[in-house]
Amino acid sequence: MNTSLPPAWPHCADGAGPADPVGCRGIQVNGHTACLAHLPNTERDAYLTALTPGASIDHRGTTFSRPLLRTLLFALRDPATGTVRSGKALFSYAVFESHADFSSVTFEDDAQFRSVTFKGGARFDAATFKGAALFESATFADITQFESATFKGAAQFRSATFTDITRFEFATFEYGAGFRAAAFKGAALFDSATFASFTWFESATFERVAEFESATFKGGARFGSTTFAGATRFRSTTFEGDAWFVSAIFKDGAGFGAATFKNHAWFQETTFEKTVGFGWATFENDAWFEQATFESYVAFGSATFAGTTRFDSATFKGSVGFGSATFEGDARFTSADFVTADRFGPLMCAGQVVLSGAVFGGPVTLSFAARRLVCRRTRWSATAEIRLRYARVDFADAVFEYPLTIAAEPDPFVLTDGSELAESVFAGAPGPGVRVASLRGVDAAHLVLADVDLSVCLFAGTVHLDQLRLEGACTFDAAPSSVRWRRWPPVRFTERRVLAEEHHWRATQPGAVRGWNVAVLGAGRAGPLQLAPVYRALRKAFEDGKHEPGAADFYYGEMEMRRHAGDIPRTERGLLTAYWALSGYGLRASRALAWLGAAMFLTIVLLMAFGLAQETPKQTATGTVPAGGGKVTFEIDKDDPRNPDGDRFTGERFEKALNITLNSVVFRSSGQDLTTAGTYIEMTSRLTEPVLLGLAVLAVRNRVKR
Repeated sequence: MNTSLPPAWPHCADGAGPADPVGCRGIQVNGHTACLAHLPNTERDAYLTALTPGASIDHRGTTFSRPLLRTLLFALRDPATGTVRSGKALFSYAVFESHADFSSVTFEDDAQFRSVTFKGGARFDAATFKGAALFESATFADITQFESATFKGAAQFRSATFTDITRFEFATFEYGAGFRAAAFKGAALFDSATFASFTWFESATFERVAEFESATFKGGARFGSTTFAGATRFRSTTFEGDAWFVSAIFKDGAGFGAATFKNHAWFQETTFEKTVGFGWATFENDAWFEQATFESYVAFGSATFAGTTRFDSATFKGSVGFGSATFEGDARFTSADFVTADRFGPLMCAGQVVLSGAVFGGPVTLSFAARRLVCRRTRWSATAEIRLRYARVDFADAVFEYPLTIAAEPDPFVLTDGSELAESVFAGAPGPGVRVASLRGVDAAHLVLADVDLSVCLFAGTVHLDQLRLEGACTFDAAPSSVRWRRWPPVRFTERRVLAEEHHWRATQPGAVRGWNVAVLGAGRAGPLQLAPVYRALRKAFEDGKHEPGAADFYYGEMEMRRHAGDIPRTERGLLTAYWALSGYGLRASRALAWLGAAMFLTIVLLMAFGLAQETPKQTATGTVPAGGGKVTFEIDKDDPRNPDGDRFTGERFEKALNITLNSVVFRSSGQDLTTAGTYIEMTSRLTEPVLLGLAVLAVRNRVKR
């Protein structure tokens, strides 16, 4: 019994003595000097006989036996309908010594049971409270039943104590329902209850089973700081207003399977100490699980999240089940801690999955079909495999100490039941390919990329890029194709693999031709000085992978960046420019052959014009015959070749010039009689044309070797 003194009212005072000078705390019946329990029988009978259905009663502080309560309720019974009807009913501080049965009673005005003590069972099944129902600080020492009860006014159970089983199944709360700081020491059953307005369970304590299966919360439901010590079930529950579980503690298993959250769901700082299931739950608006702690297995299989979902700074100490989950908005796991999760997904996200700052403590496989995956500063402390579809990946500053693989999944993910993960939100997507947006700040020594698109990837600042492993069909961006006119001469870019950062840099240069992609906002810019080592490292990675054509493209890019860098001497830049112009750094056979053809043509023209003699010089022999006979001595001489003074461009002269030029290409002497100018022309030809031929052969070799 509650021993605190009730508010001042005229007490019965029956039984007053030295131990209890106040005596009975029951309020005096109107017109009498004792409470209902201590009225003489004749006076009590007269009082009860005078009561009519719907009359107001005031029995605050009165102690009721079971027969006394039954007699009182019988006096309020409507003989026409058989229903007990009461007007304003005041029972605050009353004590019900045994079973109190208010089943089917209709309280047409306020019903006050503040600080009441029910020592036996309390039964309010099918009762109707048309006014406020006030049970603050009430004590229910035995089984309590409010099944199918209807509360049309405010229902207040703040700080009430329910010692045994409490049943509110199918109860209807049409106005606010308050259970703040209530203590449910036995099972609390609210299955199929309807809360039409705001509901408060803040700081309540459920020491045993708490069931809200198929319950409906049409207004906000606040379970902030509530403690659920036993198993908790919210299966198929509908939350039409905000569902507020901030700082709640679930010490045993919790089930929200097939629950529907039509408005915001708040689970910040909530602690789930045992298994918790949200399988097939539907979150039609934003859901917040920030700083929540999942100490055991958590299941969101087949759950649907229509709004933004936040698990920022959440801690997952057990396995994580998001298989077949669907996120129609963003899914944010910023700074989340996955201690032992071995599998994450497969899930579908129409927005972006954000794992920035998250930590994975053990080996894990992540399977996402998402438009974007952000893993900035994400840390993996064990091996990991990330399998993706449709995603654009930002891996800037990610940290991993063990092998990590990012791979594009060619086919839809297969679930444990053998079905395929639905991808309806990607119906209009161009394809399931995966694009990597950034690897800046990553140590690529343990990184493997498989079948991904690197055309927009930012590499500047990546460490150990030469140890990056590229598997399958990893693609890069290409230089602008065809001829681009920019004043004179026209510019033609040969197709090759190009880094996105070179696109960004070239697009910013004065007079840049169309076709180079401008950097998107936030991409940053790197110049030739920073890109040269990037190309060099990627070239080595391709060479280690025995992909020589790819290595050749990155060698070309490296040389281009060296040529444009601002830290090399002018002479070296001139040499590189000549190397580029003559043969594309030994990689453009067509360019070398074009120069070879031009050199040969020029040589032929010069030989025909200045190098070939007018005619073959004739040899003459001169000598003197002694008068008396004897030995004759001859001097044989040859005329110097003379420049032609007639038609120089004849077929015969062309044939001779061509023969000389072809011999010069293979570094041989033609043996032709040439003028002095022709001799120098041939010497120059024998020096330059074999070099150009060698560059062409080298270029072909670099493009075809494996």
